[in-house]
Amino acid sequence: MWKYQNPVNVIFGDGQFRSVAELIGGRRYALVTYPEPPFEELATALASQAGAPVLTISDVAPNPDFELLAAQSGRFAGHGDIDVIVALGGGSVIDSAKVFSAAGGSFDRVQTFLETKEGGDAFAFLPIIAVPTTAGTGSEVTCWATVWNEAQGKKYSLAHPRLYPETALVDPELMLGKPYGLTMATGLDALSHSLESIWNVNANPVSARHAVAAAKLILHALPRLLRDLGNANLRSDMAEASLCAGLAFSNTKTAIAHNLSYPITLGWGVQHGIACSFTLPTVLSSVIGIGGFREAALREIFGDDLEAGARQLIRFLNDLDVGTRFADHGVPAEKCAAIIDEAFAGERGKNFVGSKESFLAAATRQDVMKLSAA
Repeated sequence: MWKYQNPVNVIFGDGQFRSVAELIGGRRYALVTYPEPPFEELATALASQAGAPVLTISDVAPNPDFELLAAQSGRFAGHGDIDVIVALGGGSVIDSAKVFSAAGGSFDRVQTFLETKEGGDAFAFLPIIAVPTTAGTGSEVTCWATVWNEAQGKKYSLAHPRLYPETALVDPELMLGKPYGLTMATGLDALSHSLESIWNVNANPVSARHAVAAAKLILHALPRLLRDLGNANLRSDMAEASLCAGLAFSNTKTAIAHNLSYPITLGWGVQHGIACSFTLPTVLSSVIGIGGFREAALREIFGDDLEAGARQLIRFLNDLDVGTRFADHGVPAEKCAAIIDEAFAGERGKNFVGSKESFLAAATRQDVMKLSAA
């Protein structure tokens, strides 16, 4: 028995940003976005079509943190007239919008839920129109948000089935002009989402089909896009791949590669998309022999010889100047064992269909815990 469910209305196509006003439909809206000029121009265009927002939150930061989210959520207090939130930006913007949707003006509700897993019945659940401007997180079609407490060195996942956005409007034209580093990191994040949804206890045949489509498209399109950042067709390919990866892991959540990444992002400042992707070849090697539709999906992506596929994935990452050893990202060898132990003990680690023993064996074969690359 398996099941697949995703309630998000998806609209995809160049120039579809003009449809946002129609989706708002005269409702009073809050706009969550970034302060940079391209977003200011989009906000102005939206206001000319849909009217001015009741509230604008434009100081969103990467890796949304308790302290900032609490201040931002407080700005919604006294604005009980907001009917819908428009999230215009990358994953941090859409994740922040989900926090604001739940908080209803008081971040205390969200913090209590994150720390105790209780109190979700007090959430406000404002509807969200998600308009992603990067191809990576897939947050526009998931019901969770990543929330960080940097002061305590912790990462949380805000998850509730009523936090799926009402609509995901994916306009690849909004992704033109994104720089090399952001394009690479978000693309690798999407690749990680697709593969993590396959070697996952929650995987199902439908999520696997989305994952295969996403991974194959990323492996083909991302290196080409990074050599030709202005290519609209490749931007569209990556937008589609990120969306498919989101539809895949919207039903599974992530697994061990993500759990390995969180302390590396917090402790060594490694960008999320890099931190959650550099161990993918090791994880792939470690799950050879799992069988069933999961292994069939991996073979469809990498070919029948999955050990060769792992080597192919190492070359893919190395060609993007992404090392596949912990030391390549500044992580000392003596820290690796604790990071791995903690990752396998955590929630995302328990989503993994493989074992710590098989991962360590694969890591030994690939020398991923050496102090320096060979």
